[in-house]
Amino acid sequence: MHSTVIDTVEFPVNERTEAWAETMALAQVTQRVRFLETATFGARIELMPLGVGQLSALSYASVIAQRTPRLVRQSDPEMYHVALVTAGEIGIEQNRQSSLLRRGDMGFFDSSQSFDTFAGDTPGETLLFQFPKNLLRLPHEQFTRLCGLSLPWSDGIGGLFGQFLVGLAKEYPHCTPRDVTRLGGTALDLLSTVLAHHFDHDSARPGGSAASGESGQDVLFLRISAFIIEHLRDPALGPEAIASAHQISLRYLHRVFQQTGTTPRAYIRAQRMDHCRRDLADPALGHLTIHTIAARWGYPQPDRFSRAFRTATGMSPSEYRAAMRSSARSHTARGEDAAPGQE
Repeated sequence: MHSTVIDTVEFPVNERTEAWAETMALAQVTQRVRFLETATFGARIELMPLGVGQLSALSYASVIAQRTPRLVRQSDPEMYHVALVTAGEIGIEQNRQSSLLRRGDMGFFDSSQSFDTFAGDTPGETLLFQFPKNLLRLPHEQFTRLCGLSLPWSDGIGGLFGQFLVGLAKEYPHCTPRDVTRLGGTALDLLSTVLAHHFDHDSARPGGSAASGESGQDVLFLRISAFIIEHLRDPALGPEAIASAHQISLRYLHRVFQQTGTTPRAYIRAQRMDHCRRDLADPALGHLTIHTIAARWGYPQPDRFSRAFRTATGMSPSEYRAAMRSSARSHTARGEDAAPGQE
């Protein structure tokens, strides 16, 4: 796969700040920049699209980047950000919470709220993982609780996620479009696991909140959502089976899902559709029939699956698969025609 690289070293010194400001203004999540030292300013970004989002490698110093309320109102792609600091220091602030991230720390942002990032004289280097909010198996309230704060990524269970992103950035040029789609999904799964582990551990500490209240329900939701993913292939999966497996009442199960704005059945349906769409779009699974893919995710009846799929996507399964194949061919053709380092 070809990445896109923008490096201010390619511009005359007196044009570098303007070039970087334009880059930030055209980003998926637009930001306003202020330069602390214009004479020595330098910055670099490498954009690596993934099937579920984007991974970016950034390096910059002496700059403040701000996502203002006005920019949020103008455009909000509804994305979460996870920034892994690999060198230097980066300051972050969102939701009246702030942290100074050093090598081995990762911070969190929500594109729907204003935030600030800043780097001093020492160049900060980060890997930024961006993805649509609805792809993360975590209640919105839990993720936003972390915005402006940090967790470690260089050791423990966080190291699984951090080292994976570091390796993905390094090997990205050797990946195919199929590879990056699968690896993007793996990155999301690893992040979900890391955050679930964090909230489990946090609620289990003395004074934690696992015993009752909304935080306890958040932890239970994570466990239930993992159970659902594990049993999606079972056509009999439903609220009754979930409640029984977790030894809770149906009423309490619905209350747990209500806090995330959905219901158990709607959540199961959404997850099944996500997995079916992913498999139908995967060229490596082109030899599988639509019925086989539907059955492997809990839809043994073809007619029922076709109706559900059209309701969810506005297309039949065959139309969707054909559209994804056409899109993949076009993307591959553009990649082959692009010059090295560009796409």
